[in-house]
Amino acid sequence: MRLAFRLGYYGENFFGSQVQAEVRTVEGEVIATCRRVGLFDDPRAARFAFAGRTDRGVNAVGQVCAFSTEEPERAVTALGFELPGDIWTTGWAAVHDGFSPRKEARSRTYRYYFSEEFGDVPAMDEAAQEFVGEHDFTRFSRQSERSPIRRVISAGVREEDGFCVFEVTAESFLWNMVRCMAWSLAAVGRGEMRGEEIGILLQRQGERRVPAARPEGLILTDVDYGFPFTPLPPSPKATSALEARWEEFRLKERVNGALLELSRDFQK
Repeated sequence: MRLAFRLGYYGENFFGSQVQAEVRTVEGEVIATCRRVGLFDDPRAARFAFAGRTDRGVNAVGQVCAFSTEEPERAVTALGFELPGDIWTTGWAAVHDGFSPRKEARSRTYRYYFSEEFGDVPAMDEAAQEFVGEHDFTRFSRQSERSPIRRVISAGVREEDGFCVFEVTAESFLWNMVRCMAWSLAAVGRGEMRGEEIGILLQRQGERRVPAARPEGLILTDVDYGFPFTPLPPSPKATSALEARWEEFRLKERVNGALLELSRDFQK
């Protein structure tokens, strides 16, 4: 039986999602867990596959992997609990035997959370509309042999809980494409770039290639196939790990704020 699982992971702990020799990756950990639980021995025979790759530091709550197994019930009940604490399941679905999570994806959605003072959000949102439609994203991606033509379905920037969030949905993305888009929108927000310049770059005018924003702010939130996933809650291990990380970040934020505040006190 072939199954698809929706996965979340904390990207900072991995050298990207795709299997690489001698370094920790998301695919490598999922394959190792499947073998240990007895879901399959050979990932090639199981036709193990991800919906797509994410770079080092990029996070996910909507990544999708698929594999064939003779133990579907064990896969559904055990996989989420046996994964490391920085990877967790959020849903599962039974799929047809030839299902390819990469080729059959209708669209992918990412969110980018800006860490800096984000400036003019309405201008950023207006500039984001330049990306919508079919364009040549050569200037907004890392050089690749793949076709640079991509169709963006929707794009927008909004304020959310004190953060500025860029959300974009496309049929597929190029390497570093979302992070390059985010960098340009941040530049618009700071007043360092005009929104119309995005349209000019999409026409491949000039030689400029947009830099990529930092990976930590990026989350793959959804891969759409036109069918629902049965929800799976994160395991207690994953929940505890996420809560501990949240507390650690809160402490670091408080300590860094205190260091800045106390250092300024010396200037009074």
